[in-house]
Amino acid sequence: MKRNIEWKEKLDDGVKRTIRITFLGQGKVKWQFKRSDEEMWDYDTPASSEDWKTLEEKMNALYNRRRAAFRDLELIRAMRKEHDQL
Repeated sequence: MKRNIEWKEKLDDGVKRTIRITFLGQGKVKWQFKRSDEEMWDYDTPASSEDWKTLEEKMNALYNRRRAAFRDLELIRAMRKEHDQL
């Protein structure tokens, strides 16, 4: 996939959080998180199960609009399944 996937959500404490996923190739993705009350991006926090679910939903929507390859959607599904088994 050529572009990053990014979305914003509002947390329970009222702070907005930006989530960015970058496809690095060879079956790897990089998660990035940034809260609106912090200056720096967080590259170390692992993604939650809810984050993986949202990513799969977004990838499915992109695939249905022909903006993502099926192999990228399958990669996310496999990675989510692997994450849920941990």
